[in-house]
Amino acid sequence: MKCLSIVVPVYNEEANVKPLYTAVTNVLESISDRYRWEFVFTDNGSTDATFAEIEALAVKDPRVRAFRFTRNFGFQRSILAGYCLARGDAAIQIDVDLQDPPEVILDFIRLWEADYKIVFGIRRSRPESLFLHISRRFFYRFISWISADSLPHDAGDFRLVDRCVLNLLQKYRDENPYLRGYIATLGYRQIGVAYDRAPRKSGTSSFKFWNLVELAVDGIVSHSILPLRLASLVGVAVSIVAILTIVAYLVLYQESWPAGFATLAVLMLVSLAMNAIFLGIIGEYMARIFKQVKPRPLVIVERFIDSAPIDAEQKKITGIVFPAD
Repeated sequence: MKCLSIVVPVYNEEANVKPLYTAVTNVLESISDRYRWEFVFTDNGSTDATFAEIEALAVKDPRVRAFRFTRNFGFQRSILAGYCLARGDAAIQIDVDLQDPPEVILDFIRLWEADYKIVFGIRRSRPESLFLHISRRFFYRFISWISADSLPHDAGDFRLVDRCVLNLLQKYRDENPYLRGYIATLGYRQIGVAYDRAPRKSGTSSFKFWNLVELAVDGIVSHSILPLRLASLVGVAVSIVAILTIVAYLVLYQESWPAGFATLAVLMLVSLAMNAIFLGIIGEYMARIFKQVKPRPLVIVERFIDSAPIDAEQKKITGIVFPAD
């Protein structure tokens, strides 16, 4: 039978680990005659009893695998590490808070069986403020517009990816990964499944508004050079306007230079402001180049639970550092 890897990134989610495990297991039991499965928990250095809850599950169920990191390496890198460690013929990433309904996994599998290599969830609705709702809709359409690639609208990280995609992700190296964009641009046959996101079952999300802003910046910088090109175009336009203004002053206002002092001051201030903005844009790209050229591991594992040994070649490919390394 083919194997499914259920990839679950966690951080301070002690109250949600068992309910997620139970809910997903109940759904998968309906196809247990055709598939076997494993759970791959990636713990981003939780400070509560999250890993202890996972350990308790692993004692009862050897299909539960868990990897605790030395620190919080970020949500996207936690997902990527889970993909790299997955042993299944396909991997399904789901958040532990059960906002993504596990029943949709069956729709993912049905479409995967129809030879779609990537099946992603499209959030038709979700319990959040109007401001966040509008911001998300605007971002997904904006990044799709400026990107050289076609990116799906309103799609998160709840998805199924085939083994051929997992093999590519094992070789993926990016200090600031934006997986939902990268996976969408691989070119494999893909399709979306619309669903309604449920309220969080318990606990509070550790993914704050600033984390959403950082993720948005990573997505824009990873998939488009339009901000850099815009900075260049606006710089040329401002230079032309400045040259024309100088010519106009020389020709028309030679005898009354003091009268133009206000105009000159305004031009200087506008120029300074624009320089600051575009230097910031260039700085965002340079910061990512700086991080990218430094050889660092994807994540560092402090403890792990696995019923089978990790293949040495897989460790080397993925760039994940284990305690024995």
